[in-house]
Amino acid sequence: MKTKKTYAVFGLGRYGIAVARELVENGMEVIAVDTDEKIINDVASFLPVCKCADVTDVEVISRLGIGNIDTVIICMASNFEASVMAVTLCKEAGVKTVIAKCANEMQQKILFRVGADQVVFPENESGIRLAKNLLSSGFIDMISLSKDVSIVEIDVKDEWCGKNLIELNLRKKYGFNIVAIKNGGEVNVNINPEQVLNAENSLIVIANTLKLGRLK
Repeated sequence: MKTKKTYAVFGLGRYGIAVARELVENGMEVIAVDTDEKIINDVASFLPVCKCADVTDVEVISRLGIGNIDTVIICMASNFEASVMAVTLCKEAGVKTVIAKCANEMQQKILFRVGADQVVFPENESGIRLAKNLLSSGFIDMISLSKDVSIVEIDVKDEWCGKNLIELNLRKKYGFNIVAIKNGGEVNVNINPEQVLNAENSLIVIANTLKLGRLK
């Protein structure tokens, strides 16, 4: 049984390298792909699995086994046509989560239309931050306040539904300080500890970064 999530990063510019390197340094299995052989040679020392290949080719996607990858991050915003093709081929191959980098809102709309599950603007989200969010299972977003402390938005787990914060005692169990409860677009900072949580809620907490893995 596979226990560790697998990732593929297509396009090894500055952003793609940052994502791939952060994932690898945290022990994840990562396939890094670019069409430039020089780039592949340059990153091989810190990205163990590197391939020089054209990910707009359906046979390449099949040969690399991309259909068995949990999450593919497509970092080829400078070649938008290739990004669109890569998103399409990955979804057709059965990849559960495809994240694509884009350059503007029009590209964002198109990438969502062809099947991307998440689209990021590099000027708004660094590659390292994206990787940290991927590593933090069950987290919607994470912002580092310092090396040791982060503000994290967390999905309400299935086993938390139907219970209130008093019953769950999350502060004792995970060391989290809950600062708000979200319900859709509404953020409530006046927390009622007796409020029953449901699947539509998410929690905004301040947490020790080193303890985030407890939720995995």
